[in-house]
Amino acid sequence: MFGRFGLRSRFGAALLAAVICGTVGITAPAGATTLMRMGLEELVAANSTIVVGEVLAAESRWNEDATFIVTDVRFAASDVLKGRLAETELTVTLPGGKIGNRAHLLIGAAELVPGHSYVLFLSRMNLMGAGEALVVRDLIQGAFDIRMDKDGLRAVSQALRHPLMPDRSGQALPPGEEKGMLINAMLSEIRQIEARQGARREVK
Repeated sequence: MFGRFGLRSRFGAALLAAVICGTVGITAPAGATTLMRMGLEELVAANSTIVVGEVLAAESRWNEDATFIVTDVRFAASDVLKGRLAETELTVTLPGGKIGNRAHLLIGAAELVPGHSYVLFLSRMNLMGAGEALVVRDLIQGAFDIRMDKDGLRAVSQALRHPLMPDRSGQALPPGEEKGMLINAMLSEIRQIEARQGARREVK
C-alpha cells in the first residue's frame, strides 16, 4: 500500500492513510490503525535524536513524485537529550498536509502546531518518498505535548488520542498515562535511560 511513497517497513502495518481529495469528501481507510504500546526505554532505544522545544512554523509540500503531501516543521530545540545537533533550529518532516484544496492525512501521525512546545523522539529516514529527513518515527507515541498543570509543566503523550495494543507486560497506556509526566522528571528519566543504553552499546 505504501511502497510507492517510499515508506520504510519499520512503520509497517501500523499506518493507514486517509486521503482527502479536494473539499468534497474523504476516502476512508479500510480499517483501524494498530500501534503497539512503547515505553520510554523502547522510545529512547529506537530513536537517534530526542529534543525538547517549540514549533516555529510549518509548511506543506509534495513528495518527490507528487503523490503525497508532507509537512516540514521548523523546530527550535531548547534541550537535546540524545544525539547531536549542528544548530538549535531543525526541520522535522511529518506525513500529511494541505496544499490548495488538496489535503492528505496519515492516521496516527504526530501533530505539531506552531507556538506549542513538545518532547520529540526523532529518527532520520526517507519519509513517503519526500527525501531523507528527521521524522517522528513512532508517530503519536514519539510526540509529547508540554502543558502547564497546577503542579507545573507536564509532558503528555499524544498516544492518549488513539488506542494502543498492550505491550508484553499488559500495559496499554503510554508513559505518564492520562496526566502525563512532570517535565523535569521525564527529562531526567530519559537521560538516565540513554546513559544506561549508551554504556551497553560501548561494551558491545
